[in-house]
Amino acid sequence: MAMPSSSAAPDRTPLGVWPGTAYPLGATYDGAGTNFSLFSEVAERVELCLIDDRDREQRIPLDEVDGYVWHCYVPAIGPGQRYGFRVHGPFEPERGLRCDPSKLLLDPYGKAFDGQFDSHPAPYTPGRDSLGHTMTGVVINPYFDWADDRSPKRPYHETVIYEAHVKGMTVTHPEVPPALRGTYAGMAHPAIVDHLRGLGVTAVELMPVHQFLQDRVLLDRGLRNYWGYNSFGYLAPHHEYAANPAPGAAVTEFKAMVRALHAAGIEVILDVVYNHTAEGNEFGPTIGFRGIDNAAYYRLVDDNPQHYMDYTGTGNSLNVRHPHTLQLIMDSLRYWVLDMHVDGFRFDLAATLARELHDVDRLSTFFDLVHQDPVVSQVKLIAEPWDVGEGGYQVGNFPVLWTEWNGKYRDTVRDYWRGQPATLGEFASRLTGSSDLYETTGRRPGASINFVTAHDGFTLADLVSYNEKHNEANGEGNRDGETYNRSWNCGVEGETDDPAVLALRARQQRNLLATLLLSQGTPMLLHGDEFGRTQRGNNNAYCQDSELSWMDWSLMRTNADLLAFTRRAVALRTAHPVFRRRRFFDGRPAPEHAHPGDIGWFTPEGTEMTAADWDNGFGRSLTVFLNGDAIAEPGPRGERITDDSFLLCFNAHDEPLPCTLPDPDHGAEWTVALDCSTPTGAPPDRVYHARTPVEVPARCLLVLRRTA
Repeated sequence: MAMPSSSAAPDRTPLGVWPGTAYPLGATYDGAGTNFSLFSEVAERVELCLIDDRDREQRIPLDEVDGYVWHCYVPAIGPGQRYGFRVHGPFEPERGLRCDPSKLLLDPYGKAFDGQFDSHPAPYTPGRDSLGHTMTGVVINPYFDWADDRSPKRPYHETVIYEAHVKGMTVTHPEVPPALRGTYAGMAHPAIVDHLRGLGVTAVELMPVHQFLQDRVLLDRGLRNYWGYNSFGYLAPHHEYAANPAPGAAVTEFKAMVRALHAAGIEVILDVVYNHTAEGNEFGPTIGFRGIDNAAYYRLVDDNPQHYMDYTGTGNSLNVRHPHTLQLIMDSLRYWVLDMHVDGFRFDLAATLARELHDVDRLSTFFDLVHQDPVVSQVKLIAEPWDVGEGGYQVGNFPVLWTEWNGKYRDTVRDYWRGQPATLGEFASRLTGSSDLYETTGRRPGASINFVTAHDGFTLADLVSYNEKHNEANGEGNRDGETYNRSWNCGVEGETDDPAVLALRARQQRNLLATLLLSQGTPMLLHGDEFGRTQRGNNNAYCQDSELSWMDWSLMRTNADLLAFTRRAVALRTAHPVFRRRRFFDGRPAPEHAHPGDIGWFTPEGTEMTAADWDNGFGRSLTVFLNGDAIAEPGPRGERITDDSFLLCFNAHDEPLPCTLPDPDHGAEWTVALDCSTPTGAPPDRVYHARTPVEVPARCLLVLRRTA
């Protein structure tokens, strides 16, 4: 059946309306007027609604239809104009059809949005007009002075990623003006940019900035969707992160942020959520996609299409089998690269995008499209390689061009440093770029995005302070969040003033940071880990838009030693190509050298590791030799790369251990480059000789550099 038209009495004052064009989709201002275009295969009639500042609408029938795209051009309509659509057609949920002209629908191609959703039932109730209770689209001014902006285009092996939240990074910074805190302009402020540059990171990976929805269930509990994994506007920057409240101002402000970060040599990567939308399941609100063309945009249950397939745990999954949905995703990606100048994307729950039928297919249409696209294929593409569906854990299985959040790296490094048995062999694999996961697919070490912590889970400080999650503040009875965290509280759960426990926790943080930053692959730091940010044991702070999740910049002083250590470790990686090779180790000596190879593995006694040593379930110590004279890959101009050689002495035992330095190059001398047993990692001024023992403190990584 068809839904009755809205009972509202719209203003139908005639405007000069031209036919316009079917492409580009969305609202496109050309300097004289605006072209409006909307896809709907199921619609019987579509109206463009122009909304004034008192929420009064003027409806314009879209009489031109080409290939299921409804369109018109309205002269003199320009930037700042608020708008939406009403789609007339069948409302038959049992067949997956949910057209409802009482709903003011948001443009899937909208480049800016204005207003807020409220808790009124209209968006959830068929037949009730949602105007005034939903957001509106905004026509934007596409023109911006990029000056001489250029992407830094750093290769993966030179990249250090910093995962950050626009609001959380800036909302409490004392040097950011109050009016700019929590905004894109705040992220572009010199205080934030200088911190990033001082840390040595080369890319910020911003948690979702696509326009997202505040969940009614969270608002009813006095909480908010802080993380933003609830998108509905795939071409629009989230408007609450704009310092300027004017409709559409977020676009210009976002561009200015990118320009400022690029000027500092920092790339911008967006965390994008193309696997589901904010409309949720059949009980969620109708705000756009559902009312425009439900079956085109969403995966419906085949034999019961009133219900939605849910591979994400959030109510629905986008229908990447439909060509127009694929077009929306690809148009969105190209827009952010070409118009907004971003440098790459991290795809949330990317395995969902690989589901053409039911199983995950890494060669699905979406990945084929990305692979051949001349724009999208040239930026950084990072997969979160899992979802909650059957067979959804796909670490190592994404195609060439793609890098992956390496969950196996996270788990193995956590287990090693907390003293779990039987981790030595896998630890070695993760340390050297996870060739077991990536080499056979034609990829290189940079395909492994190495991380120990991320937004989802404990912060680094909490990882060494809590055995159990403490999510009571989320209002779900501590049932939410991951239960098995591979964490260790160092003997006391949570806050303590025990100096021995505090010292051990600080050392464990340094061990984890140093391991991360000196591993082959692409390291990713979680914002605030560099100075001990805590969420007090909350490992699922998605709804905590509060000081619990925000950066506490006073920790820069309180934990100044940890910040100095992190900077030192990043600088060590940056200065030495032996820690960031483009190719995997092969273990074979170069013909022109007498050294044992590009890498060597030694026991604490200074002998080469044997199969029995690797199989020792209780082995917790080893020494790794990285040969700076055996880097096989050439530099960017074909030059031979040489570097210092290093020994990484790992000791995860709870006792100090004498480590006899191996002598791979005969008569070598070594100095300490990084000492995880000291608060800042500063090395002692001492020379060590090969074949002599060096005491490695309990639970410590000691990095030595060859000097002779």
